[in-house]
Amino acid sequence: MLFSAPGAAQADTTAFKQAVASAAARDSDISAFYQANGFESLWTGKGRDRKRRAALLDALARAGDHGLPSGRYDLAGLEARMRSARTSAELGALEVEMSRTFLQYARDIQTGVLVPGRVDKAIVRQVPYRDRGSYLTNLAKSSASGFFRALPPDTPEYTALMKEKLRLERVLAGGGWGATVRSKTLKPGASGQSVVALRNRLVQMGYMKRSSGQVYDEAMQAAIVYFQRAHGLAEDGVVGPGTMKEINRSVEQRLQSVMVAMERERWLNMDRGKRHIEVNLTDFSAKIFDNGKVTFSTRSVIGARDSDRQSPEFSDVMEFMVINPSWYVPRSIVTKEYLPELQANPNAVNHIEITDRSGRRIDRSAVDFTQFTPANFPFAMRQPPSRGNALGLVKFMFPNKHNIYLHDTPAKNLFGREVRAYSHGCIRLADPFDFAYALLARQTSDPKGFFQAQLATGKETTVPLKKPVPVHIIYRTAFADEKGKVRFRRDIYGRDGRIWKALAGAGVAMRAVQG
Repeated sequence: MLFSAPGAAQADTTAFKQAVASAAARDSDISAFYQANGFESLWTGKGRDRKRRAALLDALARAGDHGLPSGRYDLAGLEARMRSARTSAELGALEVEMSRTFLQYARDIQTGVLVPGRVDKAIVRQVPYRDRGSYLTNLAKSSASGFFRALPPDTPEYTALMKEKLRLERVLAGGGWGATVRSKTLKPGASGQSVVALRNRLVQMGYMKRSSGQVYDEAMQAAIVYFQRAHGLAEDGVVGPGTMKEINRSVEQRLQSVMVAMERERWLNMDRGKRHIEVNLTDFSAKIFDNGKVTFSTRSVIGARDSDRQSPEFSDVMEFMVINPSWYVPRSIVTKEYLPELQANPNAVNHIEITDRSGRRIDRSAVDFTQFTPANFPFAMRQPPSRGNALGLVKFMFPNKHNIYLHDTPAKNLFGREVRAYSHGCIRLADPFDFAYALLARQTSDPKGFFQAQLATGKETTVPLKKPVPVHIIYRTAFADEKGKVRFRRDIYGRDGRIWKALAGAGVAMRAVQG
């Protein structure tokens, strides 16, 4: 046992309690807990205290497994204080220090090391922080080992990411995946040193069986398609610049993605709903989950890379859909894009109505648009329902301050592209009708017939969801597929890079693990 000092029960009880009260006074949550339990020990006594000590020390020793900043908890310093504590004052101060360390660790592993919005303002995730005092209260009532096991996110996603993290750490310890491929492109039939390097790298990454071949043959082409599928690339079997860049990414880069994804999973450590919708921005996908299983999936187009068009990350609840929607043009688009066009030509964008504040249509021929600026333009713009409407024929609403929603689009050609970041921030769906049918199936026996009947009217129709569905817009460059295999995507907005930098600044470090 590392802790060799006599327990609090052997020390002067009154002096110990006074020391605890004094040390805890700087932290209102810790102070309130000890006041409520009569300033009795939680860590430094005998009996159950010993089990709690052991569980805490073991958890801190394994903090690096979870990608946490181990140095933040100063395990060595805590153990040294445990060995040297003798007086009631020292024991009381140690008692509170252990509680403080425990609270820091508990919050870090359960809801994250970082505050999302401080890293990137587009990450408007409302982290489900627990009351700090409840950690101490619940620990005191629980089995110590069971309590600590329950702290990390209890999701298959987190488990898969942690497993991948440990795997990549072993790869890193073994020297990585070998030399990078020094070629811009490679096609089937090619040969030479670049093909050999490609073969070796694919073998090391697990996408190809060991081979002595030096030609880009069918086996290598199949391996490339497998790699492309796992990384969200066009599955053409050709190593173009995009595929080559992903093949040449280092173990360290992939490990960073996994560790950032673990932090993101901690930010979302809450009940997401037995049925919920998940939009993964980096995967350009939208999925419906029922009891943890994907029951519907479609491709999506997300916000462009421009800083003012990027899709934000947040969670909300979908309440209704609108069939044959009007598009009420966002103010930013009206003033930045359409006003200059109207000033040059009053008949520009004539498929969109100009309305006053009461929604009445304005005769654009009677307006001198050149007299207005973006600041004083008094009109709004609306595109009536039609097949050419910017929102297509249906939109799915979860009212939020970001004015983000899911919708159809007439620009179907964009869904065939590898990178689909073109919108002003909203999420466009490749299969919006099928998405609607899947949602409506919970409230009507003929979802397709119901939907098509409303569509046929040509009139704007709001259809409430009898049971609203949680929506989670996430951003994961590393995530587990349905079989638990971790897949990777590109950091299209650079957010994961910023998160990694912040994690490193907080003391999180990569490590190489033998064995």
